Amino acid sequence: MSSEPCGSTLLLALPDDVFSIVTRSLSPRDICNLGLCCRSLYGLVTSEKVWFTQCDMVGFLPHQELVEWRNAVSSYKALCRFLYTVRPLMGIWVHQNPELGNVVYVMPGFVSVVGCRIIPQELGPLGIEDGPILWAPVFEIFGDCDGCTTFFLHGREKGNDYLYPGSVKSIDRSCNVLLLEVEPKQRKNEVSLLQSKSFVHYSDKEVSRKVCRSNSGLSKSQRVYSQRESIVPFSRLAFSDRRKLLEAITGQVRLKVPDLATGPLFPSMRTDEESFCKDMVLLCERRSVLIQMHKLGGAHIDWNSSAQLLSDPTHLELSEIRKTLERSSGLHYSTSVEDGHTQCSKKKTLGKYLRASINQILGKSNGGLATSKNGSSSSDNKHAQLLEFLRSGDTIGLTLNASTVKLSSYRAWPNMHDSRFALYKLPLRVPTAQQEYAGLWGGTFGWPPGKPTEDKPGKALFFLLLSYEESQGQRLLIATKILEGTHYVLHPNGSAMFTVNIDEASQDPFPWDMDADSLPVNVKHAFLGEGIANGYGFRYPGSKPGSLFVFENGHLTFIWKESRAVLTLQRLNLQELLRKGEKVPALPPTANFSYLTKSYSNVFAGFPNSSNCLSSPRQSHQSDNYGQCI
Repeated sequence: MSSEPCGSTLLLALPDDVFSIVTRSLSPRDICNLGLCCRSLYGLVTSEKVWFTQCDMVGFLPHQELVEWRNAVSSYKALCRFLYTVRPLMGIWVHQNPELGNVVYVMPGFVSVVGCRIIPQELGPLGIEDGPILWAPVFEIFGDCDGCTTFFLHGREKGNDYLYPGSVKSIDRSCNVLLLEVEPKQRKNEVSLLQSKSFVHYSDKEVSRKVCRSNSGLSKSQRVYSQRESIVPFSRLAFSDRRKLLEAITGQVRLKVPDLATGPLFPSMRTDEESFCKDMVLLCERRSVLIQMHKLGGAHIDWNSSAQLLSDPTHLELSEIRKTLERSSGLHYSTSVEDGHTQCSKKKTLGKYLRASINQILGKSNGGLATSKNGSSSSDNKHAQLLEFLRSGDTIGLTLNASTVKLSSYRAWPNMHDSRFALYKLPLRVPTAQQEYAGLWGGTFGWPPGKPTEDKPGKALFFLLLSYEESQGQRLLIATKILEGTHYVLHPNGSAMFTVNIDEASQDPFPWDMDADSLPVNVKHAFLGEGIANGYGFRYPGSKPGSLFVFENGHLTFIWKESRAVLTLQRLNLQELLRKGEKVPALPPTANFSYLTKSYSNVFAGFPNSSNCLSSPRQSHQSDNYGQCI
């Protein structure tokens, strides 16, 4: 850093407040680079006012909460580091299974962001704004004193709430896929899992010979570099291996939630200042406890040692891990203890043989796709060996991977992998003059909107994502369903509940004169369109003509012309709804992140002490097993 005079005199002469305004046009990287010009500028850009301005520009925290978050970190610069890291995660993430909805909303906590699953549910007489929205925690990412990230996955097992510590990979600025993975690392002296030679058919010498045969002529540093280059991605493992490995990790690193950490995950609405202040005190204590637990709990485990496993009966048994490794190593035969000879665990039938032959001709790997939906080639889908994956590091641990992949989509709904522990981000468009109805809407069927009847005390809650699309010179408004609060699914995730041509006005009159409060209904606009209807199969529903009515109060109503069915919508602020909502127990950890089993019934039903949550008839007799699909 040069001490010579430079052309910074003008900047140094500016008052702090003015200089902070000037830096609004700079990125954090630009500010750091500016501080390298000379000593005087370095002192200037380390000002708290400058970095407060940068924190404010992130945009998802009001000023008052920025000040409260600052008290928990070392500086506004550290807070800015955390905010810029987690900003791409904010918003709505989805998975296509189960069909009733797998919607996770990521919102601010306290020096943290929280992933909240919206539970499919019915609304009571209070409606959307005043009725409590049911939600369950999925994951949390905390910022420590220096602004670095700390990750916890939430889950519930055997009636107890657990936290599963892990790490966060570097987050892409344009990330559209959030993956729960296991990552090998070169770390020593961590909590142990088990010793490979105690359950693998290969000896350590044989494994090292196979792994290092091509590296025998290299130096130690070259071998380390070569090892890093040959790390097997978690996505290359077979689905059964990925699932078993995640289950093994969560079974090892889980931490029972202490009493001090059972408080709120984010502050309530600021309507009652006294309650809000109490929440902030609890949140501060909870954050300190959890960060300390993460440091001491051991987020990574040493898979080469079995001492911890043998001394702790809550961990997985050796036989389960042996089966996992045998399966990943391509050993499709099991040893029979009774007759002493080897038998095939899966007999090939003629149909399986023909399917395998066709897959081979088409260039498919066993259980994979010829070309994945994110554009990867068939060679990327060949399954790697689990042992090879484990050998690329000394320890393994949970990791959250927010990456950007090439995804195709249909009407704002991304095409997803069926076998990835992943969540996919939905792009939320900011309403503009040309696209004033874009964004997230919620509503129910029936008129007046949300009003219960004697035969139906609750109305199913629907979340719709409204987006615009041009087709054959027409501007279309498409309402894509992302959540459905019924007992049994009626419309698939990603289906268009209605499509409207916003350039074609409807001449149909609105059927009612009064709303739920007996006030006159004032229709602002009406557009022609089509609404979803039964058709050729569940995946290919038909459509029936209808009209979309826009009211002066901003609400929307779509009416099917023939059936007179009414779907009424209003804009949603999920952050406010969740702050007023009701927390319910989570699913088991891996299913809690993304429930991969296809189901048409409500797998999230049956939570205790939740009077307005749906209870599926197919699952009411086993409400304690949230994750099991019947």
